[in-house]
Amino acid sequence: MGWFNRSSSKDVAKQRLKLVLIHDRNELSPTLVQAIRREIVEVLNKYVDIDMGALEVDLTRIKDDDGSIASALVANIPIIGVKNMKYR
Repeated sequence: MGWFNRSSSKDVAKQRLKLVLIHDRNELSPTLVQAIRREIVEVLNKYVDIDMGALEVDLTRIKDDDGSIASALVANIPIIGVKNMKYR
């Protein structure tokens, strides 16, 4: 991550507050979201090398096609390379 890509403390705090509010609305605790994140990373690490410093996993709200609001787990997982697997 470069010097100019860093978020300000205000932006980080704002994002965290949004996540806390979303967790509360969906009854998903931050602990559960972290457990989901950890398990996703564990599975992906079997097959690819991940840039852990740039990894982002967030819970957000989206509008469905019918107009209803739903939760979405959004992940940005930069892949550095593919591991040498026998079934490639």
